[in-house]
Amino acid sequence: MAGDAVYVTRERLEAMQAELAELKGPGRKYIAQQIADARSHGDLSENADYDAAKHAQELHEIRIAKLEKALARVQVIDPSDFPNDKVYILSKVRLLNKKTNKEIEYTLVSPEEADFEQNKLAVTSPLGKALLGTVVGDHVETKVPAGVIQYEVLAIGK
Repeated sequence: MAGDAVYVTRERLEAMQAELAELKGPGRKYIAQQIADARSHGDLSENADYDAAKHAQELHEIRIAKLEKALARVQVIDPSDFPNDKVYILSKVRLLNKKTNKEIEYTLVSPEEADFEQNKLAVTSPLGKALLGTVVGDHVETKVPAGVIQYEVLAIGK
């Protein structure tokens, strides 16, 4: 799936670009300084600080590569591009958990924007997949480790 588009909002695109600029500029300088400081402590074969700094550099470069790869495939989407009659990416969906009888609202987003604490649910998650294309009044099921949870779609918005 290397050629798949990465769908993000304008805000997420700007955040990704800012993070990449930070990582490539000040972030790289900081790690280079950490490596230089550790190197100055002497024998590199027994220098845990040096090993830790090199590992941090490796993780840093992996994050840069991941962001660059994602940015090369970005497609900016806007909630107004989709109607409100069905659940699409960027839809806000109010659901009723049929087991607990509690309501919850999620915004369906790309995997890159998913944040469960902010009720941003990836369209690729089991519940996200089940919700795509549904309309108000539909019932969906999703499997979780504790069993199957049933939801009713109460409202769709932007």
